[in-house]
Amino acid sequence: MCGIVGYVGPRSAQDTVIDGLRRLEYRGYDSAGVAVVRDGLLAVEKRAGKLANLEKVLIEAPLPRADIGIGHTRWATHGPPNDVNAHPHAGGARRVALVHNGIIENFVELRGRVEADDHVLLSETDTEIVAHLVELQVQSGVDIVTAMQRVCQQLDGAFTLVAIDSHEPDKIVAARRNSPLVVGLGDGENFLGSDVAAFIEFTREALELGQDQIVVMTRDEVLVTDFWGNPVQARQFHVDWDLSAAEKDGHDWFMRKEIFEQPRAVADSLIGRRTAAGKLQLDEMRLADEELRDIDKIIIIACGTSFYAGMVAKYAIEHWTRTPVEVELASEFRYRDPIIDATTLIVAISQSGETADTLQAIRHARSQKAKVLAICNTNGSSIPRESDAVIYTHAGPEIGVASTKGFLTQLVACYLLALYMAQVKGTRFGDEIDEVMRQLEAMPDHIDKVLQGAEQVYELARSHVGSRSVLFLGRHAGYPVALEGALKLKELAYIHAEGFAAGELKHGPIALVEDGLPVLCVVPPRGRDHLHDKMVSGIQEVRARGAHTICLAEEGDTSIEPYADHLIRLPGVPVLLQPLVAIVPLQLFACELATALGHDVDQPRNLAKSVTVE
Repeated sequence: MCGIVGYVGPRSAQDTVIDGLRRLEYRGYDSAGVAVVRDGLLAVEKRAGKLANLEKVLIEAPLPRADIGIGHTRWATHGPPNDVNAHPHAGGARRVALVHNGIIENFVELRGRVEADDHVLLSETDTEIVAHLVELQVQSGVDIVTAMQRVCQQLDGAFTLVAIDSHEPDKIVAARRNSPLVVGLGDGENFLGSDVAAFIEFTREALELGQDQIVVMTRDEVLVTDFWGNPVQARQFHVDWDLSAAEKDGHDWFMRKEIFEQPRAVADSLIGRRTAAGKLQLDEMRLADEELRDIDKIIIIACGTSFYAGMVAKYAIEHWTRTPVEVELASEFRYRDPIIDATTLIVAISQSGETADTLQAIRHARSQKAKVLAICNTNGSSIPRESDAVIYTHAGPEIGVASTKGFLTQLVACYLLALYMAQVKGTRFGDEIDEVMRQLEAMPDHIDKVLQGAEQVYELARSHVGSRSVLFLGRHAGYPVALEGALKLKELAYIHAEGFAAGELKHGPIALVEDGLPVLCVVPPRGRDHLHDKMVSGIQEVRARGAHTICLAEEGDTSIEPYADHLIRLPGVPVLLQPLVAIVPLQLFACELATALGHDVDQPRNLAKSVTVE
């Protein structure tokens, strides 16, 4: 949550920062602001609402032409989204401007300290307190870098801080703890951003910052220290996607574009996974085979959509490796005193790699000597850096807040992990693993075939504009698909939606069924007849009580036709892999229904792309 941009160089700081914020607005859109320094003076403009509100003001009254600036797009935590609470915040003397992502947990104590120095605070934010603390330091005679180091040592919580000082107009200083920040390395110019999308138009060379580190940046130099001033060698990396990947490419929504990018994203996530000898290999597997063979329990931790990917992973890992798997919400994991040790593998799934709950959970797991493997889409983010191994999903940038291709590529990574564990543990023969890999490598074509039927799904979605509630049913690997389909509808259309395991209907949820209620049913392939037949029985039960049944069933399955008011055909694939094709119509349905209702699909209310505070 919250997008941060910093720039120093020959370009217009205002324009460069605004361009970066536009590409980061998916991280928060409650308010936006920018600050620049020109001729020893600080100029700040900020507005509540989406970035367009700020842009309108700056067109009418632009800030002074400057070559250094910082900007922010906010997802509100402390204080409601209004002009006063918007970032950047300035100190009392308007010498220092500062933006912040995260939460300062000891802000009450610090607020008392600032107010004791007769500083008047204008906002309800914890951020403004930090701006005043930094300004107090520079007014005492130290430079902005030393000031930031001293202030960071006083702060508890999760934060990225970026500040400029009108008395040092050639540099930006930033600090990072438990919150994302990356440096973009240019020629005679340098950039800061919450992620690389902020500066990808200008450079694809980046520098990742570690925990409790501070970076000071001028046009020609980038220096990194820890909070106590000790020099640090940061790792440089190359970004392998470009600006065009973040444009809408003719679609009305980024989300719709990203749905249609899924065949390519799945294909990219499978590239390079096998050696010349045909053995599976993973991105950064820093765990030895011997360590993996000793694993006797796997716990998958994740939040939201990633949690549902983890539920699918449980089916695959247990089936292919016979190793017990638990799936837990990362936000609850460390609070229940989990039983873990050196023979436990923690699998942390996070698209951004900065999910606060998941990050704290893996730190707890590591403190208990457990091994940690990350599944992530963001190179250089915190969770992969703090894990023993990483599987990158290679989805490319996902701008829409509601995840689509991020989910499918996480599923691919989960399947790859399951197969890799089977290879290491010897629970599947090589030809069996090869067969599953061939099936996975065929999935992009299957997904593309589903997308070719998008118009049928759109028409169906538009016909349900008046629906007040929608239920989703699934069995086996279709159950997490039902949960994810319901989540997409809640996120985008703002209507009641619930996903259930079909076998649970008679244990209570069937009371929700009334005449005309839409029920979307994920029907297992016929190859698993016991699952298929039981699912058909569940569909008959809800239809008998007046439900309007929308069934997702594989091609050639005629047995479902008498019980489906609407039928969406899926390619015939194994039951464990069916989530890769079954979720796609549900994504299309949610996107189109939200569009028909007039909602902002890319920026649904109250949500941000990355939850970087607990």
